Amino acid sequence: MAGVGGSGSGGGDVEMGGWSELLHSSTKLLEQAAPTPHFPPLQRNLDQLEVLSTKLKAKTVRAEAPVQSLSATRLLAREGINAEQLARDLKSFELKIEQFDRSEIRNFTVLQTTFEDVFPSEATTVEEYLQQDDWQKEKRDFLQSLSRLSTLPKRNTNLMASGISRPALMPSSASSPQASSGLPSKEVMPIPNKTIIENKSSVYAAVVRDLNDARGRSLPFGPATAFRAAYESLSVGAVGTKSVTMHKVWHLIQALVGEGSTHRNISRKMSLVIGARRHLEWGHEKYILETINSRPALVRLRDHGVLDFDATDLRRQPPVDTTWQQIYFCLRTGYYDEARQVAQSSRAAFNFAPLLVEWITTNGAVSPETALTASEECDKMLRMGDRPGRPGYDRKKLLLYAMICGCRRQIDRLLKDLPTLFNTIEDFLWFKLSALREYTGASSSNVSNEGLVPYTLEDLQSYLNKFEPSYYTKNGKDPLVYPYVLLLSIQLLPAILYLSKEVGEEGYHVDAVHISIALSDHGVLPDGVGSGQKMGIMDACAEAASIIRQYGSIYLRNGNLDLALEYYAQSAAAMGGGEVSWIGRGNADQQRQRNLMLKQLLTEILLRDGGIQLLLGPSGMGEEGELKKYMMDWRSRQQFLLEAAHQCHEAGLYDKSVEIHKRVGAFAMALQTINKCLSDAICAMARSMLDGESRAAALIHSGNEIMETARYSEASVQDKDLISEQQTVLRQLEAILHIYRLARAGQTVDALRETIKLPFLHLDPQAPNVTVDVFRNLSPYVQACVPDLLKVALNCMDNVRDTDGTLRAVKSKIANLVASNMSRNWPQDLYQKVAQCI
Repeated sequence: MAGVGGSGSGGGDVEMGGWSELLHSSTKLLEQAAPTPHFPPLQRNLDQLEVLSTKLKAKTVRAEAPVQSLSATRLLAREGINAEQLARDLKSFELKIEQFDRSEIRNFTVLQTTFEDVFPSEATTVEEYLQQDDWQKEKRDFLQSLSRLSTLPKRNTNLMASGISRPALMPSSASSPQASSGLPSKEVMPIPNKTIIENKSSVYAAVVRDLNDARGRSLPFGPATAFRAAYESLSVGAVGTKSVTMHKVWHLIQALVGEGSTHRNISRKMSLVIGARRHLEWGHEKYILETINSRPALVRLRDHGVLDFDATDLRRQPPVDTTWQQIYFCLRTGYYDEARQVAQSSRAAFNFAPLLVEWITTNGAVSPETALTASEECDKMLRMGDRPGRPGYDRKKLLLYAMICGCRRQIDRLLKDLPTLFNTIEDFLWFKLSALREYTGASSSNVSNEGLVPYTLEDLQSYLNKFEPSYYTKNGKDPLVYPYVLLLSIQLLPAILYLSKEVGEEGYHVDAVHISIALSDHGVLPDGVGSGQKMGIMDACAEAASIIRQYGSIYLRNGNLDLALEYYAQSAAAMGGGEVSWIGRGNADQQRQRNLMLKQLLTEILLRDGGIQLLLGPSGMGEEGELKKYMMDWRSRQQFLLEAAHQCHEAGLYDKSVEIHKRVGAFAMALQTINKCLSDAICAMARSMLDGESRAAALIHSGNEIMETARYSEASVQDKDLISEQQTVLRQLEAILHIYRLARAGQTVDALRETIKLPFLHLDPQAPNVTVDVFRNLSPYVQACVPDLLKVALNCMDNVRDTDGTLRAVKSKIANLVASNMSRNWPQDLYQKVAQCI
């Protein structure tokens, strides 16, 4: 033992001596090294040196050429193969998984390709290698061909007959007529040097014009498609750090309302659900195609061996079965035909295939028997647990059976046992939207019998609403995520209300207005009020109508009556249920509400300067203006204009009242308004001595024009009598005005003579004194002028000598007239004047 110990001690001394000598040499080298400003001295310990050496070795390992590599090069050269070119090709297949952002890889995994992936060890001959290499080339060409699918429209499938279609890629604007596609009739281009809000408002307004024009002419029009195209013309928000852009939101709106697709034999709410699911499938397809195009590598599952679609020799080790992965990804991407084909051609999915076919055919509304079968299969798998070493496949199988089942218990259990099943919220929502069922009264009996409580849209909404908006938006860093989730869960009105409050430089409140228009036009808002919201149909419509109206009023305040009219028309249409309100197919209450709002909003425009010209045109009742677009029936226009003229009269807008009455042909009413204004002008002249003669003269001229027009009109006998009555009033007021003019000109005798001639005052001194109620049949407009007229007459008599007692007789008649009308509460100065004259 001592010898062993001594030997060990001696070896240790030698080793220590070697280290000491190495340290001494390094120190001398360090002392001899002259410092340089380009290379400052660095200090490294042994651990750091070891790490750096390892990295250096890794960089140079590929440059080493062992004997085996040289032999392989000679072998390939004898067969005419360029080894260097082959090496470069092999390097192109090496895909390092760390270069990928795992948050972008949705529910499929890309495995780092190894040498044996492209050149299996079994291929020991050049012939076998070439055979394998040809297969890889074909696969690479196939993947590259897939990347070109993004530029081609998807083919139609026989699923269209069942109401299910793949989410079609957007066609170009030239591929379909403007009326049917919903694209604006004029090229919509953003205006340079304007803010994004101004550009949004401009391109959206063009779409609203086209929408109203199409609805007014009963032409087909897709507002969501048109608004999306208008937004895309702005070329904003397409790329960036935000996960949800308005471009994505508009595609979702388009999918929700189903423009370009139809869903038969389902409720409107389930049609919205299917639209949301189609949008998510479109997004997943788009992502996969972009991934294939940008990263043309082999898409494989994790290290499970040769996959079934990669196997070239089935006599070798059985390949890994990817049936459930394939079915899931086909469904997730919207490839329903392919999913059905995979299920029907696989032994593993033999029992699942008929369930899937029914789910596809019925839009998810499988029979209770099918739901029970799927639920029992879920219970069986959950009892058995995951197979050792293959956790991913059974998860997809369990997910698919739970989706077919649509049972709340199975779905909740699946998510509880497998909380990491979904990588993104889009995957999670797609599964929930695919699994939920419409819980109607007809299905409640089946539920009680089978014990299968379906997972409903209200369940999904309640779950999502547990989280605050800031949870989804990351405290405002990704602002559109929350409304996007609301829209995906068919909480349409809450999403609009949220966006309408986002007043910022991005202009999301402007988008909210036009999303309201698109959804209102399709009449889907009452089905999208969200869970826990106790709102009726009219409440949801009224909310949207209010948002649109407020936006339109901005144009009204700025004097842009044209655009105010366009948005006001959409506001009224939203109140009436959308497109159906234009053709009178809404329910009675909606139609009544729409008509009331339309009249109110049109009246607002009519009362503005230029409103009559806009709505009615240069002449007529709107046949040459915009009014005919919104009120096609002649009687409806007439009734609306009469009501509007009355409102104008009540608001003191007499000129507009007269103009509207003239357009309608209500000449007696127009004359009545003129007489009222003329009476006010005469009274103002008498009391304040204002020079209102020009105003009075203009009124008399207008009255004469109206009577001239009425003379050649096709008025009824009753209307002609009313016109005659107002003509008499006009002439009486004109006579009073003439007396005022004479008096102001100092022609007192002439003024008195004309006053005595007035037949309705009974002041003729030669006539006997009789008690007559002179005001019984006198127009109130003339009555209003009598007190001032009597004062004018008394003032004139003060300046005229009474040579024959005529003036005394006239004064007596005036005194009697005033005394008999004391109840009228005439001005006090008139009573005083009469007392002085007696």
